[in-house]
Amino acid sequence: MTVITRFAPSPTGLVHVGSHRTALYNYIFTRQQGGKFILRVEDTDQNRYVEGAIENLLLSLEKLGIDYDAGPGKEDENGPYFQSKRNDIYKKEVQKLLDARYAYRCFCSMEMLEAARKEQIEKHIPTGYNGKCRNIPQEESDKRAETEDFVIRLKTPQEGVCAFHDIVRGDVQISWSQVDDQVLVKSDGFPTYHLANVVDDHYMDVTHIIRGEEWLPSVPKHLFLYDCFGWEPPRMVHLPLLLNADKSKLSKRQGDVAVEDYLKKGYVPEALNNFLALLGWNPGGKNEIYSMEELITAFDINKINKAGAVFDVQKLNWMNGQYIKNMDTAKYLKEARKWLGNTKVNESKLDTALMAVKTSLTTFQDIPDKLVVFTEDPVIPGEEAKEMLALDSTRTVFTSYVEKVSTLDILTVDSFKTVMKAIQTETGVKGKLLWMPVRIGLTGEMHGPELGYIAEYLGKNENLRRIQNN
Repeated sequence: MTVITRFAPSPTGLVHVGSHRTALYNYIFTRQQGGKFILRVEDTDQNRYVEGAIENLLLSLEKLGIDYDAGPGKEDENGPYFQSKRNDIYKKEVQKLLDARYAYRCFCSMEMLEAARKEQIEKHIPTGYNGKCRNIPQEESDKRAETEDFVIRLKTPQEGVCAFHDIVRGDVQISWSQVDDQVLVKSDGFPTYHLANVVDDHYMDVTHIIRGEEWLPSVPKHLFLYDCFGWEPPRMVHLPLLLNADKSKLSKRQGDVAVEDYLKKGYVPEALNNFLALLGWNPGGKNEIYSMEELITAFDINKINKAGAVFDVQKLNWMNGQYIKNMDTAKYLKEARKWLGNTKVNESKLDTALMAVKTSLTTFQDIPDKLVVFTEDPVIPGEEAKEMLALDSTRTVFTSYVEKVSTLDILTVDSFKTVMKAIQTETGVKGKLLWMPVRIGLTGEMHGPELGYIAEYLGKNENLRRIQNN
């Protein structure tokens, strides 16, 4: 059996990080199994369509390295991959349901439905469709359909339970009394998600449905549809929710939730993939940094957790910093130059400055602030820094530093390291007492970018001036 999965977002805005994790899990599982990964745009809800959302979706997937085998721009015999272009297929299939009495027309107006809902709430009974049109005789339904607006509903069982197996949840049972007669086709003639996704998954030969757990209550409706059509259903995989730090569902009220938000802040796509892949699944062991290839190799769909996963921004920040720190120099410099803002760093020394800040970055967005040390005079040292400058060992280090730098033709990262090693050998001062005074002398701060690059950027004469001024 060839594994076939699909990512089926709606073009209603920017791509949510939860949606991207869904795409990522589908992608890495399919690549691991040597299968086919489909992108299908579920755009039947025209009222929620957002202009530009599809373009943003495709660009986000491209930036994050999620390459699909079939979908928009990669049409094959199972397309089109926009649901709005597949309505003839849905009409044909829903007619089969009507003919077999698995579905029926509902003529209830929005006012009638709202009145019924209020009555259910007042009587403290579960809300849902009350079945008013469920048993209208066929002849009457056909006649009313000529002059009245209607939707088409699924005639779900009213007794017993729907039992199914989910790879993450295990064996699940949901009472049919909890499942109302779902609308399959809206009054505008477009299908709802519930009909369209079942029909499309069947005709696109999908073998595994990997999606968020919020769709778990809808499984009975979908399985009943498969049964009505006489089709074999795919295997179900419902992923745990992404949570805020307070364990509430991840939402924009508590921070960024769109992939685009993080990319605009300078997060590395590979880091975002790595971070999201480990929210709900973990290969075990101490390693937390995985390339896409390593994720594909290590992924185990049977070890996805049931419990919700906390979206820990601090962990993401750490991981992103690791990716930047270990990035190939040429790739890093190319990307870093996109984030300079209004920095006034000398162009001829820009690469040196960028290399200096590389290991201290959390995201690329930090670059302008980090480069300030190269464009402004040292800050006034704080009390702790002043105490360090007052030490006898600091005076010894500064004297030796001035002597040795004065003999150099040019100060580079390598010659700076040679100078510092010679000072340690000559004076016996080492570690924090050696390095931190020099940093304070050159920048006024106790922590910051790599000191050798700072020394090289400032040059021999400016190094001597700043150290001697202390």
